[in-house]
Amino acid sequence: MSYNRLDDDYYNNEMDPRYGAQPQPPPHLHRTPSPGQPHQQGYQLDDNPFDDGRFGQYGQSQQHLAMPSGPDAHRLPTPSDHLNIHAAQSVSDLSGYGPSPGPGDYAMNPEAHHDAYYNQPYEPRPGQQRYDTGYDQDYDQAYEEHDNRPMLPHQQSEAPSEQYQDQPQPGPGIKRWKTVKQVLLYRGNLVLDCPVPPVLLQQNPHGERDEFTHMRYSAATCDPNDFYDHDFTLRQKLFTKPRHTELFIVVTMYNEDDILFARTMTGVFKNIEYMCNRPNSKTWGKDAWKKIVVCVVSDGRSKINPRTKALLAGMGVYQEGIAKQQVNGKDVTAHIYEYTTQTHLQIKNDVVQLVHRRQPVQMLFCLKEKNAKKINSHRWFFTAFGRVLDPNICVLLDAGTRPGGSSIYHLWKAFDLEPMCGGACGEIKAMLGTGGKYLLNPLVAAQNFEYKMSNILDKPLESAFGFISVLPGAFSAYRYIALQNDKNGQGPLQKYFLGETLHGGSEAGLFESNMYLAEDRILCFELVTKRNCHWILQYVKSATGETDVPDTVTELVLQRRRWLNGSFFAAIYAIVHFLDFLRSDHTFLRKFAFFIEFIFNTINMIFAWFAIGNFFLVFKILTTSLGDDTLLGRTGEILGVVFTWLYGVFLITCFVLSLGNRPAGSGKLYSAMCYFWAIIMVYLMFAAIFISVKAIIADVNDSNGFNISDIFKNKVFYMLIISLMSTYGIWLIASLIMLDPWHMVTSFLQYMLLTPTFTNVLNVYAFCNTHDVSWGTKGDDKVEKLPSVNTKDGAGKTDLPDEGDLNAQYQREVSLFSQKEVVVKTAPTPSMLQEKQMDYYRGVRTGVVLIWMVTNFGLAALVLSSAGLDRISPNKDKEADQLSRSNIYMSIVLWSVAGLSAFKFIGAMYFLVLNIHMQNIIMTRTAPLFNCLIRTHHITSRKKLQRVRRAAQQLNVDWLFVRSGGSPGIMFAEARDEAGLNEWVATVQALRYKDFRCAAKPASAESVGMTRTGFEETESVAVFARVMDERGLGKWWKRGMGYEG
Repeated sequence: MSYNRLDDDYYNNEMDPRYGAQPQPPPHLHRTPSPGQPHQQGYQLDDNPFDDGRFGQYGQSQQHLAMPSGPDAHRLPTPSDHLNIHAAQSVSDLSGYGPSPGPGDYAMNPEAHHDAYYNQPYEPRPGQQRYDTGYDQDYDQAYEEHDNRPMLPHQQSEAPSEQYQDQPQPGPGIKRWKTVKQVLLYRGNLVLDCPVPPVLLQQNPHGERDEFTHMRYSAATCDPNDFYDHDFTLRQKLFTKPRHTELFIVVTMYNEDDILFARTMTGVFKNIEYMCNRPNSKTWGKDAWKKIVVCVVSDGRSKINPRTKALLAGMGVYQEGIAKQQVNGKDVTAHIYEYTTQTHLQIKNDVVQLVHRRQPVQMLFCLKEKNAKKINSHRWFFTAFGRVLDPNICVLLDAGTRPGGSSIYHLWKAFDLEPMCGGACGEIKAMLGTGGKYLLNPLVAAQNFEYKMSNILDKPLESAFGFISVLPGAFSAYRYIALQNDKNGQGPLQKYFLGETLHGGSEAGLFESNMYLAEDRILCFELVTKRNCHWILQYVKSATGETDVPDTVTELVLQRRRWLNGSFFAAIYAIVHFLDFLRSDHTFLRKFAFFIEFIFNTINMIFAWFAIGNFFLVFKILTTSLGDDTLLGRTGEILGVVFTWLYGVFLITCFVLSLGNRPAGSGKLYSAMCYFWAIIMVYLMFAAIFISVKAIIADVNDSNGFNISDIFKNKVFYMLIISLMSTYGIWLIASLIMLDPWHMVTSFLQYMLLTPTFTNVLNVYAFCNTHDVSWGTKGDDKVEKLPSVNTKDGAGKTDLPDEGDLNAQYQREVSLFSQKEVVVKTAPTPSMLQEKQMDYYRGVRTGVVLIWMVTNFGLAALVLSSAGLDRISPNKDKEADQLSRSNIYMSIVLWSVAGLSAFKFIGAMYFLVLNIHMQNIIMTRTAPLFNCLIRTHHITSRKKLQRVRRAAQQLNVDWLFVRSGGSPGIMFAEARDEAGLNEWVATVQALRYKDFRCAAKPASAESVGMTRTGFEETESVAVFARVMDERGLGKWWKRGMGYEG
């Protein structure tokens, strides 16, 4: 049972007239509807909406059109998909041309096509608040409707359109349609229902129904925070029975090409099809697509890739020439297109192809007028669209990330199984290409190893504690209610969107600006520490997302600059604000677990700060040891001096390049440094192995005889080999246990060779550029102008396309991405070559770099007794003193690394064992124990479960529903799903366990108390109530739920 916010009284079952409640008028009737479609809220058990005729002012009989419930055009319409049409609320007086075509006819004449959808306008009164729903209380006209019934009004053209040309030739640039038509704004909002191109209609079954035949355009003239308050709405709230959005998926993009966009959308479409093919699921099934909305947010109208825009047009989601620059003098901030598409995508030979007649998908495309960065795109998603749709689960995707075929379902399932799960993420995989061909690039292979070990050790460890430091924005999910701010406006979203203002030009310190480069880490921290709540974060290994990784050194350096700086400063923020966990409602045990995790994170942060110094010390100690007479002797000394000088030269080069050059302009130097650091790593690996082998040989050749225990008494052996192998051995063992070991074969060597590059080059560039708080893109205010709409007394003129325009434009858009893209190199603009940076940030950057260099240099000098420290040392034997310091240092570092790796391993194994245990419970307890379905955090053992089951059986109650809570609820939810009993589920809250014991006595049945908290689906409540009434238990059921007494 998924957890959903149900704080609106209209959503719960007290609206059911069978329980004596009087029907109430739908709330939020002031919402801006689609042309002529009054907004209603809530779910009804009956086919008719809650309207007894009292809410209309004109007494008109209203016509309805049935929406198809699947890709089959012959499927009977469901009453919940009827729309109430009052056309002139947003569009009126569009041209009418003559008789309407018959069903299924597609006239190539624009007049004939236009009249298939438009009828006489309806004029709302000034200041009107409510609209007649058009239903008679005792009868539903929708069952007597024809699907070809005109949906929108006949219009009178302001000026006659020119003669239609059979082969129109659209001109370049922004399309200016020749047909000038009259529009009527509602509360100042421009909302247009635009017919989709007939050539697209011919490809898909639609039955002349609005959500398939019309694309809805809204010109938002407000900030995302004001979208709801300015009376904008979305299609899902305009149906007779407003659609509940269980999954709200957002795909954010900037200028990604059609291949990257299609890669993501293909994965999303496969997930929707997977959920539609789960007939035994309570939530999903054949009509699952109605509970899913896919939102695409593009960051800037001038930045969107033309091929990607053409791809959206090919799906019917976008139409050129509809967007407006201003409405009544207000600048349009976002162009919102809504369409239910049946056109999916596939990629063959690097060319995107359209696939028609597939599962319907509710699409929402938000094209922002200006580039305002990804965090602003998320603000449109959460605060604008999320507030209207009120979804249960929100899934975040980046364009280019391809989710697995069932990954989104598995993410959703994590929330369904654990009610206190506030966020979840899956496994991010590096895209390796066909047959793993991208692994031939060492950079890709090294990143693949990084991703794999993070998903094998780090994420499971953090998930076992309940707090994951970062849910990657490229593929993660959140429970919408968990993100909401409190009544004072404080909460996770408030902290999350604070980063937008910090990077938007306001005065902010360097610490805050860098911290919000990793804004997803701030969101995770604020979610888990939310006041008076106890949300946790989980890792879902079965949910995977594949993304492309940088394949050149310059791209890697730029990417890791933001990652390293953001994560470092965000980690400091989390550690400094650790006491914020005390304001949460977590148990003492959970808070103690968080305390342990933060100690672990603090140690990791210290090692990250001293990484460059630690690596040099290991290098210096090992290369110096090779100069011993028993090893390489004089040769070792010479090699040690040479490599030490080269080490210093290349490290200084890293600093110089990082402080004064752009990586894109120094690509060859960065590549040369990668090769040098790889040679250094080879020499270190040789030194470690050679020293260890020599130590063992010396013990074997000892005149006192060889004993196996002597090896472990050798300091060199146990300090070097055991410590290092414990790290690499844990990697191998954990990978084998997780059944994912292939990266150890294909990527381990590349990762080892590039480790010095990650430590030196990437760290140096990141710290030397802490003043750069950009996201890699710049705001753009220079966009091509669009037409504007100005009205007088609510009416105005605008350009709208006719059929000839639509067909020509559609064919041009499809042809744009039907061939491989020809890359045209363009000269860089001056704005791309010059970046203005604040002197304050540069000054602070210099201070941070100096402190970092001095502390690492001081560590090296202290361990090596150099830089004059040898002269003030009380120990006269300088060589022995240096050797002692080196041994102590090596012991601390190597054993600390081994301990941290072991800690990760233990956490990962706990995560694995817990998952296996829960799966075994699900498999063994599915069928026999769930005639009585009980989900509660009070039942923590099998013995208690059996006692409650016996009590329910004595009372002759076959279906008893209580609130889910805690991890034990996992087995009950999964069992319910597998047993096919999903339609019997309601959500209520039980009292204490002793109430179940008293329920065993029929005489005391009425004493069982249950508290109404709302329901996910009122149909489930009706079924439950009927069962209880049939068993003579309706009295205490209704009393406990607040219907009687």
